[in-house]
Amino acid sequence: MRESTTWRIVRVVLLVLFGLFFAVPLLSMLDFSTRVVGGSGRTWQAFQNLVQDPDIRTSIITSMLLALFTVLLMLVLLVPTMIWVRLRVQKASRLVEFLCLLPLTIPALVIVVGISGVYAWVTYFFGDSALTLTFAYVILVLPYAYRSLDAALAAINVVTLSEAARSLGAGWVTVIVRIVVPNIWSGVMSAAFISVALVLGEYTFASLLHFDTLPVVIALLGKSDAPTSVAASLAALTVAFVLLLAISFVGRGPRTSKGTPS
Repeated sequence: MRESTTWRIVRVVLLVLFGLFFAVPLLSMLDFSTRVVGGSGRTWQAFQNLVQDPDIRTSIITSMLLALFTVLLMLVLLVPTMIWVRLRVQKASRLVEFLCLLPLTIPALVIVVGISGVYAWVTYFFGDSALTLTFAYVILVLPYAYRSLDAALAAINVVTLSEAARSLGAGWVTVIVRIVVPNIWSGVMSAAFISVALVLGEYTFASLLHFDTLPVVIALLGKSDAPTSVAASLAALTVAFVLLLAISFVGRGPRTSKGTPS
């Protein structure tokens, strides 16, 4: 009993320390961004600038759209591929894993230099919109999305589920969309949220390819309007933190009953 109580106290102390480790910098950012420069009192002008300044507003919209398009393209490419490999081409699983994890071994700067020539063709076909960064960001998020989906697929018997559905007359599209995906929904949402967090904080790709996303604008604002820059950073961090925190609440409750054939 005494050992259990001691361990409980240790856990509480560790949680408090970890909470302070993350909360103190955020509170400091809030204090700096709301402080009146050269005076006393507080002002929310820095946060109002996030909506009123057209450049910041445009960069926020651009980053949000990039996050949305990156998640959609990543899921369309990765989910069917991983399911199909597990069902029909299991020998290719190592190759798919190697290709998906490869971006982890290559620095972002090297990737940008490598694809800069390719982006001339991307610009030619799709225009010079910042939304073309979607293709580069999909490469960036592949390792993290792959791990989330791979863990979810490993937790279920994909082959048995698919064979049962096929024996009842379901086509492959039905098997993937209505049988497998509902059973790995938590992994899909985890991959999506992690991808959103990465896209909202990505700077190297956008800066070197000369696109004005939110991190690029924040860096530029830091040279002229520090409070607004810190406010934008705090807002981006808060959104990313909320999304990552939501992972623990996604998919709770019964899920397999929807996708498991009876």
